[in-house]
Amino acid sequence: MILNKIKVLIVDDSSLIRQTFKSLLESDPGIEVIGTASDPYIAVQKIQQVKPDVITLDIEMPKMDGLTFLKKIMKQAPMPVVVISNQTIKGAEVALKALEYGAVNVLSKPRIATEIQREEYRIKFIDSLKSAFFARNPKVKIPITKKVKDPVLATPKKEIAQREVSEEIISEGKPSLIVIGASTGGTVAIKKIVEDLPDQVPPILIVQHMPEKFTTSFANSLNECSGLYVKEAEHNELIQPNTIYIAPGNYHMSIWKSGSKKRIKISQGDLVNRHRPSVNVLFDSVAQYVGKKALGIMLTGMGDDGATSMLKMKQSGAQTIAQDESSCVVFGMPRKAIELGAVRQVLPLDKIAGVINKRLLG
Repeated sequence: MILNKIKVLIVDDSSLIRQTFKSLLESDPGIEVIGTASDPYIAVQKIQQVKPDVITLDIEMPKMDGLTFLKKIMKQAPMPVVVISNQTIKGAEVALKALEYGAVNVLSKPRIATEIQREEYRIKFIDSLKSAFFARNPKVKIPITKKVKDPVLATPKKEIAQREVSEEIISEGKPSLIVIGASTGGTVAIKKIVEDLPDQVPPILIVQHMPEKFTTSFANSLNECSGLYVKEAEHNELIQPNTIYIAPGNYHMSIWKSGSKKRIKISQGDLVNRHRPSVNVLFDSVAQYVGKKALGIMLTGMGDDGATSMLKMKQSGAQTIAQDESSCVVFGMPRKAIELGAVRQVLPLDKIAGVINKRLLG
């Protein structure tokens, strides 16, 4: 439980954006904006004066660009940073670089034309900032609305190992579809898994919480480091083997059957579990149309998106894996899935690709 408010410094050259961000963030009682800065040099002074918990950082800044400033922060005084970038391909590519340099989350510049858009952006902004705070403060417990006895973490290691062996027998057989859900820290985790996969795999569908346009650049970056074809998913396309499909930002991705073939459905709709794309939307459809022939993987991220639908997948006979706490940036989504009893195996990140490869061999 957070005893004190999360202290935020807003760094942006636009006075309108600074004012908008302050209003959005302070609508949450657990957040306090303790300062703003119009350029990196002022930001340095403010950091020394007010000692923020989290910084929101505009990538395109006067006097010093955001990436250069971010590298200086991470070298001299590391702290949680949420990068704000334009919704362009170039902006998305720079944002991905920011994640490599140490930023915890990336968010697009707000486009607020209606009250619905304002509320959706407010939710995404606050969630992104809180997950950044918890990612860099692992000893601070993430608040959850309902406590459920954790069936895995409360079990002795020997019993866990025995149960995993028995449940692998229940779930034996090659999966015909692999689905992955991730949020904060997920871009690095997904890349690690993708790099270690063989060139022959069933279709892989991924929901990574990212803004619109950013997922295009993310798919392109994965495609460059993998022997598989990685692309942003398109509505109504046939799901093909040896292909990885990334849910487009701001759109839900699910599957549906057309005769004997499976196709991708891309839709907008409301936020689900405070997200669009939502892991729940994808996993629900997989439980319905693929069942025991599916393998679901829950990676690092804050919140509970995907937990209830992963339970449906498990109940349908699917294989389910969650990333373990020690290798997560934020142990929120995997923890919730574990608490619900939706997970057959809990594994460190560097073991997940190996288990996938083993199961693909039958």
